[in-house]
Amino acid sequence: MSEQIISNAEEIEQELTAEDINSLKKIRMDKLDELKENGKNPFEITKFDVNIKCKQAREEYEKTETAIKAECGDDEEAFKEKLEAAKVTVRMAGRIMSWRDMGKANFIDIRDSSDRIQVYVRMNDIGEENFADFKKWDIGDIVGVEGFVFRTRRGEISLHAKKITLLTKSLLPLPEKWHGLKDQDTRYRQRYTDLICNPEVRDTFVKRSKIISCIRRYLDDKGFMEVETPMLVSNAGGAAARPFETHYNALDEDVKLRISLELYLKRLIVGGLERVYEIGRVFRNEGVDARHNPEFTLMELYQAYTDYHGMMDLTEDLFKTLAMEVCGTYEIPYGDKVIDLGKPFERMTMIEAVKKFTGIDFTEVKTDEEAKELAKKHHVEFEARHKKGDILSMFFEEFVEEHLIQPTFITDHPIEISPLTKKKPDDPEYVERFELFINTWEMCNAYSELNDPIDQRERFIAQEELLKQGDDEANRIDEDFLRALEIGMPPTGGIGYGIDRLVMLLTNSPAIRDVLLFPTMKSLDK
Repeated sequence: MSEQIISNAEEIEQELTAEDINSLKKIRMDKLDELKENGKNPFEITKFDVNIKCKQAREEYEKTETAIKAECGDDEEAFKEKLEAAKVTVRMAGRIMSWRDMGKANFIDIRDSSDRIQVYVRMNDIGEENFADFKKWDIGDIVGVEGFVFRTRRGEISLHAKKITLLTKSLLPLPEKWHGLKDQDTRYRQRYTDLICNPEVRDTFVKRSKIISCIRRYLDDKGFMEVETPMLVSNAGGAAARPFETHYNALDEDVKLRISLELYLKRLIVGGLERVYEIGRVFRNEGVDARHNPEFTLMELYQAYTDYHGMMDLTEDLFKTLAMEVCGTYEIPYGDKVIDLGKPFERMTMIEAVKKFTGIDFTEVKTDEEAKELAKKHHVEFEARHKKGDILSMFFEEFVEEHLIQPTFITDHPIEISPLTKKKPDDPEYVERFELFINTWEMCNAYSELNDPIDQRERFIAQEELLKQGDDEANRIDEDFLRALEIGMPPTGGIGYGIDRLVMLLTNSPAIRDVLLFPTMKSLDK
């Protein structure tokens, strides 16, 4: 297969084989060797001064054209003269994405981080020798172009090249249009190629960056301080999850990768930093599916002198702000649904939600035995160690979550599933906690934080008992954290947000892997 065939990739409709790719790589390697022999090794070039991006160049040309048109009216000659006088030299760089060979004049498309632009390359403009070199380049090569912006007879704003430089030689062909990156596994493993070939993928990650910037700006404006806490910890607490474990050679100690940000951030509240947040990676030794990746981005924030109601108000306002600033609307399309973030978010207790969708009122369930009988009757699986609160939570997961499409705060969870949360003063079987559900997903989890060191120790002891019974996601006693609580933590509201899931929602992405640049993948040699 010749390299000329790949230069017309838009006309190919067969998938390249490994043999084809190796053959094309050999052709490109030979071209690189020829460049080196002629003293034109592109890899020796250290920089190219870019003064404008593709998108900006098109936009500025349109503005100039519009202004001159308004000034000249119907006088076409004056319009052409002024447009010619307004020409300025620009320098752009990008990757060649397509090529139309018309003999002594060629059109190529280059793409940079902003967009693409058509480039007109003519032998009479760049010289016969340079043009001969140019004709040997390939789709995928990275070039620098100096010239002026104009509009072609067909009406496309383009760059007229006066000088073009090969900056990087691509030694492998890009995937061709129809087959190259439809395979999801290949897209995730070769994200660099995915970003080159699929502009919508790049747009997703641009939006992800914008979401995180918006969150930071929102919290900074409210007086929160961004901090960083340890990733390697001796006690991975703050969530119900199995940690990854490793060994610290210098200290000869077994350590874990954090599963949460909570316990260190609360220490900072004790220390007098009254509003803190962290956006960082956490690690949970669990499976991979459409909404879970073992390594993911979590944001937690803590605010002294407020409670879970304050966290609800902040969360609703933050989500509305993100929708408007990032998407420009409160009505967010996701799949075949439209999520309305503009209306007041619904608020229900967990007991109210279970009653609404099952007709079962857990306020009338008095004992663990009664709860277990209900579970048997409705085919909800449980273990002997589970109590009434655990079974309420199971009913919620089994029968309620699937109905929570529009934003809904589920509040007042059973104490059995909330070891770090303040009890409700008027009903100590339940705690001051909420989860926000959107599109059936848990989007965040918040508490009125438990600041009673005596109560906290008792709950840690209960968690240790669960560990002995086989619950490897239960929390261990953290003596240093208890010591911090004994120093004294003010009443505090805290919340954790799954950033990746939030990005999925705001970018209409079907899987968490679509919003992670480099998702966890099984090794190909396994």
